[in-house]
Amino acid sequence: MVIKEGLRPGGRSARVQASVHSAVHELLEVHARSSVTVPMIAARAGVTPSTIYRRWGDLGALLADVALARMRPDSEPADTGSLRGDLRAWAEQYLDEMNSEPGRMMMRDVQCSQTPGYCVSILSAQLQAIVDRYPADTAPSVDRLINLLAAPTVFRILFSNTPLTVAELHALIELALKA
Repeated sequence: MVIKEGLRPGGRSARVQASVHSAVHELLEVHARSSVTVPMIAARAGVTPSTIYRRWGDLGALLADVALARMRPDSEPADTGSLRGDLRAWAEQYLDEMNSEPGRMMMRDVQCSQTPGYCVSILSAQLQAIVDRYPADTAPSVDRLINLLAAPTVFRILFSNTPLTVAELHALIELALKA
């Protein structure tokens, strides 16, 4: 059960979430993921294990919540002045981030999320911000961009021996831009 919506922002709930998320990040920097436990996280965060179980349900859900929080972008996608340039900048950054060890771990953790579709909503919002900059008749749909850019990127990272190359990514962008 990922964080319940409607909790007071800035209240005790937000402080607990921030403390627990911080504890998870700190522990994963020094311990193998398989050795991190709820009691370790609780001790580091200054809460009881029952607080974590009550709020997140289990370790998998907590790790998924931390991964989803990490996925939220800090800023708008780069504005290069052209649709092609914006898509290239976004897709190259996405490939780089997801192909890193933290990115791979995040994708594994997100699979445990009890909020299916949340990742797509994050990516959709980023891509919609790019699409909205350009005339509707020239920009592909966000669904097309998810299907032709994000999906193959994630698939190759998770299930292939090698991720997409930048050249392959650029070819997919060209395909996405075709009417």
